[in-house]
Amino acid sequence: MAALGQLDASVFGKVNQWMNGDYDIETKAEIQKLIEENNITELTDSFYKDLEFGTGGLRGIMGAGSNRVNKYTLAAATQGFANFIIAQYGAKSSVVIAHDNRNNSTTFANVVADVFSANGLKVYFFEGLRPTPELSFAIRYLGAQGGVVLTASHNPKEYNGYKAYGPDGGQLVAPYDQIVMDEVSKVDELPKIKFNRITENVVNIGGDIDEAYISALLGQSISKDAIHRQSDLCIVFSPIHGTGGVLVPPVLKRFGFNNVNLVEEQMVTDGNFPTVIYPNPEEHEALSMALRKGESLNADVVLATDPDADRVGMAIQNDKGQFILLNGNQAVSLLVHYVLTAWKNENKLDGNQYVVKTIVTSYLIDKICSEFQVECHNVLTGFKFVGELMTRLERKKTFLAGGEESYGYLVGEHARDKDAVVSCAMLAEMVAYYKDKGSSLYEAMLDMYIKYGYYREKLISITMKGKSGAEEIKAMMERFRQDTPAMLGGQKVVMLKDYKTSVARNLVTGETSTIELPSSNVLQFITDQGSIISARPSGTEPKIKFYCSIVGKLNDKASFDTKTAELDATLDDIMKDLGL
Repeated sequence: MAALGQLDASVFGKVNQWMNGDYDIETKAEIQKLIEENNITELTDSFYKDLEFGTGGLRGIMGAGSNRVNKYTLAAATQGFANFIIAQYGAKSSVVIAHDNRNNSTTFANVVADVFSANGLKVYFFEGLRPTPELSFAIRYLGAQGGVVLTASHNPKEYNGYKAYGPDGGQLVAPYDQIVMDEVSKVDELPKIKFNRITENVVNIGGDIDEAYISALLGQSISKDAIHRQSDLCIVFSPIHGTGGVLVPPVLKRFGFNNVNLVEEQMVTDGNFPTVIYPNPEEHEALSMALRKGESLNADVVLATDPDADRVGMAIQNDKGQFILLNGNQAVSLLVHYVLTAWKNENKLDGNQYVVKTIVTSYLIDKICSEFQVECHNVLTGFKFVGELMTRLERKKTFLAGGEESYGYLVGEHARDKDAVVSCAMLAEMVAYYKDKGSSLYEAMLDMYIKYGYYREKLISITMKGKSGAEEIKAMMERFRQDTPAMLGGQKVVMLKDYKTSVARNLVTGETSTIELPSSNVLQFITDQGSIISARPSGTEPKIKFYCSIVGKLNDKASFDTKTAELDATLDDIMKDLGL
């Protein structure tokens, strides 16, 4: 017990509360082990705060403690969420629960169902793992007042989490996210949590919802004739051990693709992700097995989804026959361009359609939308803000497509979250469309750059774990606010946008204007050459992220490699000037 005396008073109190409270033997044993090891750092990180909702909900490392994902922190969150739903929508409300393949996800999902049902709510419970976007769809389809999916998205295997959704199928946004957190904070002791499941309140769902969801996705297909002619398009797909394996293959087949090749080793559901270091389709290593299969089959496209199937990574062949990974900015720009092109070909664009992207996603999309005379809305980082805008414009305008640079895209209005299932199908359709025209997606990308400008982006993420890391991130953001760089990569910084204060300041004239978005801890430096550099602490991970976007002129396809090297050198210079 000597270790406890070295802890901060607040941490000491919480450790004592858990050790002396009505927590199970396993939980207390885990805490006791940390005490005996004199592991001050781990004890502090486990108890120095309560888990909070960020841009993606509640997420963290699994283990004992108030700042860890476990059945007690999830039950407290669920009790608070249940209190909110009952107060907001009534005692006869319903919720939908889904989970991914992560370790303990099934157990955690059942704990969440226990608490919701014990509070008298009707619970629609997916009988097996399902993609996050299907949860969003199911809430809308079933007319539920809320939902929860147990997932930590693309985080490492030691993580799990809890995404909370409202009646529109979107993740909670202001003011409701804070109201829920206030309700959760009131659940400060175990007796306030109702753990005893009322069995008759829990209804298992599965195949019927799958079919309704698939039907909604089939309605997004535009170039059916091209798919019919290119039905043998060689597609390689991997779910990286996650939920994408449940629905992506059947959806691709229903779209009309007959040559879908699965990475069988990664079709195995496993929360330890044994074939990858990190189950994130943004990482080359996570797609390595799929790429090898793609090379052996001379595939037209390689696709891989993250564990809860809301993000998708994509690889295509370049003009040298080499597979290259498209980053999120490239993929979403191509997808938006394709959807707008296909809608225009069908004479369906009438000025009532719109696209949504985040402020850190390529401004190439803005340029494309301007060309097609389609509205392009920029929202804060986090797909919940895309969904919020979609709900606000529902039945007034038609959402076509959108997404964010972190590999999350959506086509169609069936959901209010990024959807890798429909994205896989539409990305494959896009490849088929260009192949049917005797082109390739790679050539289409170069044509896009020649027409609209070569937008080149780079992301640097710096991980700073624990309490000390959070403090370092806070200090770094304040330094940038107080000492704005004058030059970045040889370009003059002419504008500072501070989304926390909602003020945009012209550094040349001193003039200010108001940013018409909710307050968020984001800084953007804009240069005289149109480069945009954004700094933003992650809402779901212990990271600070720097997004850099520059644009150059690409005169022809032959100069693509030379122009790429030139732009990359500028990106490197900008990052160096930021001290990264």
